[in-house]
Amino acid sequence: MRAAGSTRARTSPARESAPGKGSEFVQALEAVSNGIRNPVAKLRFIRLSLARYQRRSRWIETVPWESVRRRMYHWLGLEELRYLLSANSLGAAVGIDSRTRLSMFMTRLARTGVGLAALSGLLLVAAGAYQLWRSAPAPATAAAAAPAKIETAAAEASPSAGVAPTGIWLVEQGAEFEQYSNGLRIDTSFTTTHEPRRFRTLTEDGLLEAGTFDKPVGILFHTSESDVWPLEPSYNENLRDSSRRLLRYVQRKKLYHYLVDRFGRAYRLVDEASKANHAGHSVWSNGGHVYMNLNHAFLGVSFETRWEGGKALPITQAQFATGRNLSDFLRQRYEIRPEMCVTHGLTSVNPKKRQIGFHMDWARGFPFEAYGLPDQYQKAAPSVTLFGFGYDEDFLKVLDQPWPGVQEAERRLEGEALASGRSVDEIRMERQLLFDRWLAVQAQGEAVAGAEQWSAPKLSGG
Repeated sequence: MRAAGSTRARTSPARESAPGKGSEFVQALEAVSNGIRNPVAKLRFIRLSLARYQRRSRWIETVPWESVRRRMYHWLGLEELRYLLSANSLGAAVGIDSRTRLSMFMTRLARTGVGLAALSGLLLVAAGAYQLWRSAPAPATAAAAAPAKIETAAAEASPSAGVAPTGIWLVEQGAEFEQYSNGLRIDTSFTTTHEPRRFRTLTEDGLLEAGTFDKPVGILFHTSESDVWPLEPSYNENLRDSSRRLLRYVQRKKLYHYLVDRFGRAYRLVDEASKANHAGHSVWSNGGHVYMNLNHAFLGVSFETRWEGGKALPITQAQFATGRNLSDFLRQRYEIRPEMCVTHGLTSVNPKKRQIGFHMDWARGFPFEAYGLPDQYQKAAPSVTLFGFGYDEDFLKVLDQPWPGVQEAERRLEGEALASGRSVDEIRMERQLLFDRWLAVQAQGEAVAGAEQWSAPKLSGG
């Protein structure tokens, strides 16, 4: 892996990263950033603006007048400055001192006031484009389109707490470890291989998408079923022994790509180019793409702890920090969208019983927000909307009630039934039969991995 940033040119981040046609954007970005005195805050503003520019600039580039585009970029730069006053690109609070905050606010106020009356019509156009920009869906492809470059977890700290690296790269590598620039250290002494990763995807209309993929498009978070000893010196021997036994078991069964033990040590257990046996029957979707049985499509990351009483036992502070750094690293390396990072409990299904929650590790309680990820508990559950799966009393005994995304999915089924004049049970039955057919198609595809043509049923119709 190339050590990114080791031979950086002596240019500003904006000039180094902006695309060719973005000269107006670069000029506007520099004009706004020149008023930011604090170098850390300035760098953070530039990186945030670049990230959002790369994903949504197509709206402004359709404007035919260069002067209008430049003013629109300038206005949007001021909006990014407003956003930075409250949050960073991962959604966490930003530690900016009051003097810097006042300077940034006055910069925005002064630059907004200059010529505002003369440009009022232009700014109305810019504001309209901005609303389109913010509401526009991110681009999606069969391989899950690349996200904007993510910030490292260290960026959440205040400037006085230290300097965050500009990216995540391999700093040092030995026979049994890898050290990365964000503090992540991966123990590779247990790494093994498995069958190569190969998978196909379907659209929500039930059409098979072209191509066979071999790069992971998501991260699936797990908890292990481990003997969890108290974090006390008197149990040190037990803690070490239980972790070693777990590592050997996971390696032998090829269960997860990564395991984070209770001391925060990250182990690579299955090579990333291989599938791991971590997901079982599972369903997820994003951007119109449907993924089934996520062993091939997703990387499995497990925390050493135990699922008990409807929730995972608390992970340690060391596990929390390492897990976040590991998530940032994997997202950057494979360009994984935040929406494709989810927990096992939210994806697991029981095909025979037509029910969700066959496995329920992290079915609630995962710190999505602290990891800079969207709250997947709020997303309408694809296993319900696409395949009509339900749940039973045993499920409710564990969770009391399903996560909000299940309830939202059920409301959608009810709305569809009302609109079509059918019962919810009829809709569910139709969707469950589709799951069986799609599952058979997927099994056929895996049996002939690499074949370019195999058919899939459409969602509409019986």
